[in-house]
Amino acid sequence: MSKKKDTFMNMVVSLFVITIISGFSLGYVNELTVGPIEKGKIERKVTALKQVLPEFDNNPVEEVRLVASEFSKDSVEVYPAFKNNAFVGAAVIGSSEKGFSGLIKIMIGFTPDGTIKNIAVLEQKETPGLGTKMKDEKFLAQFREQNPSTYNLKVTKDGGEVDALTGATITSRAFGEAVQMAYNEFVKNNEGLKELKN
Repeated sequence: MSKKKDTFMNMVVSLFVITIISGFSLGYVNELTVGPIEKGKIERKVTALKQVLPEFDNNPVEEVRLVASEFSKDSVEVYPAFKNNAFVGAAVIGSSEKGFSGLIKIMIGFTPDGTIKNIAVLEQKETPGLGTKMKDEKFLAQFREQNPSTYNLKVTKDGGEVDALTGATITSRAFGEAVQMAYNEFVKNNEGLKELKN
């Protein structure tokens, strides 16, 4: 009986030691990766900003404004762009949870009058070969040089002007919703952005 008790205690102690070592190891690895992951996210945003905005000479990342939105759980990021202290536009991160596989997150660049300059896809988990085609030039070109005040961002099936991706209407609807959300936040904050450099 004593031998069984000793064996049981040895197993419990061994399991406890393994758990402690594993916990510390995971914590250490997490600490090592947090910095590079965050740096990678910032680099992706900077690349997207250069892609979607007109030419600028300020640092939009440092001047980002976080605004509360009724359409999003989190604050919406608005990146103002200036050239020679003149407002040239803003990039707004729009998102929708209604994609076929959940979250779609995009960055939309607007000129001062609200016209879409360009769009960059930041996050998506859509079906490869179908929903992932939202990154294709053919789909994105429909939005460029359009002003959502006069261009209906819904898919044609819903009475809008956007040709849905073949086999990915749900993705196309979510994409349009994310663009609309970003536009609404741009319009709400446009005057305040223009005054930042005054």
